[in-house]
Amino acid sequence: MEERNPRRWLILVVLCLSTLVLVVDNMVLTVAVPPLTADLGASAQDIQWVLESYMLVFAGLLLTAGSLSDRFGRRRVMIIGLALFGAASLVATFAASPGQLIIARVVMGVGGALIMPSTLSILITVFDETERRRAMAAWSAVAMVGLIAGPVLGGVLIAWFWWGAVFLINVPIAIVAIIAALVLMPESKGPWQKPDPIGAIHSVLGMTALVWTINELPKDGLASAETLTALIVAVLGLAGFVCWELRTSSPMVPLKLFRDRNFSGGSLSLALVQIGNGGLMLVLTQYLQFVLRYTPTQAGLAFIPMALASLTFNTLGATLGQKIGNRALAAAGLTVMAGGFALLATVSADGGFTMPGIALFVLGAGGGLAMPAAIAALMGAVPGEHAGVGSALNDTIQQMGAALGVAILGSVVTTMFAGAMPASAPESARHSIGDALGVAAGNRDAGLAEAAREGFTSAMSTGFLIAACGVLVAAVLAFVVMRDRKPSPETGQVTVPVAGH
Repeated sequence: MEERNPRRWLILVVLCLSTLVLVVDNMVLTVAVPPLTADLGASAQDIQWVLESYMLVFAGLLLTAGSLSDRFGRRRVMIIGLALFGAASLVATFAASPGQLIIARVVMGVGGALIMPSTLSILITVFDETERRRAMAAWSAVAMVGLIAGPVLGGVLIAWFWWGAVFLINVPIAIVAIIAALVLMPESKGPWQKPDPIGAIHSVLGMTALVWTINELPKDGLASAETLTALIVAVLGLAGFVCWELRTSSPMVPLKLFRDRNFSGGSLSLALVQIGNGGLMLVLTQYLQFVLRYTPTQAGLAFIPMALASLTFNTLGATLGQKIGNRALAAAGLTVMAGGFALLATVSADGGFTMPGIALFVLGAGGGLAMPAAIAALMGAVPGEHAGVGSALNDTIQQMGAALGVAILGSVVTTMFAGAMPASAPESARHSIGDALGVAAGNRDAGLAEAAREGFTSAMSTGFLIAACGVLVAAVLAFVVMRDRKPSPETGQVTVPVAGH
């Protein structure tokens, strides 16, 4: 039996810190957009690139980064990623033009892509099967806390300092994580295999084009030549990637993993859950600010019930998972999440925060039960030598799901909102609730403002009903597809040797 690393819980702290800095950075930037726009004189297109450049590079490089970590060492790749992320954050802090900030965000995306797969792959190599579920629950809970804390932290930093502080805070965290990784972490890697540059090129092209397509589709649909071209590149790139990976003797991503019921079931469940969650943050923050008239900081604080429930039920789920297995726990948690989305579909424009608060708590509870179980099932099917690329696949599935959620729910709510507005409303007020309230304020039309709030709430309810159905489908998939394995004492489910250096 492999001896447990005596510093494994300290290592988990470093992994959680590395994950936290990525999640917080993504969320905190949304609050910083107005002041940095004014300070740098950024156009709407500049701001789009500031927000999207990071995600394009991050998503495009994830699979390649996971493969590199398996080949060259997971700790080494994570440290390089932290160094790039920290250095680029420092450049972003003192950027004097939109162009400088965009370049910094691109480098941050490279660093983030190197960090994220390494954290989970190191986790599953450091912890054995008996403790891995608890470690994954803690890792998932920290990511959820970062998601909620980001906008709140951003509001505080901007109120007390300036927009550059949202980037500057990354620097000391990256430095501490690098030092701790060097001191505490063992190195681990898979057996050497031939590089797969063709697979890497197809992966980067296909994933980058897919994220671009998802981001642009709600704006002009396929009528835009740019979006249509990106979709064609995405389809060709990803189809070429799959064909090549099935043919080559040394694939960057072992696609045979999807033959495993737990891997494919966990993947589908996570994708459907993240479609719902991605749309949740986009739509509910607009409801809180435009309909309930919350400030950005208050809107961030409104997600505290979800964070508290997630933390509590992550811990509970880690205990229950040992007894009832990943399959039942994932299905039960997803069913609870579907109930949370259904509750959100019942909110009204003048009902206050009671119902949204209850719904967010239910969502956090369901996610706290389901997510670690689905990730444990998915990663439990990954051979030790492919821990990095398996982690990257998990991250990619979740990123794509979240991006699709923003696109799908965003499109549904936008379309339903336009249809819910009165026939007498100006065309410029039909695009979004923000535009409608702006037109109403300019014309001093209280009736239009009220119609906009009612219309958005109705559209949001439809979107959340769709999310509830999607997550319920995920629950059924998890129960039907996944299987619980009974590891024997001699051959644990996935016991990954840790090579200390």
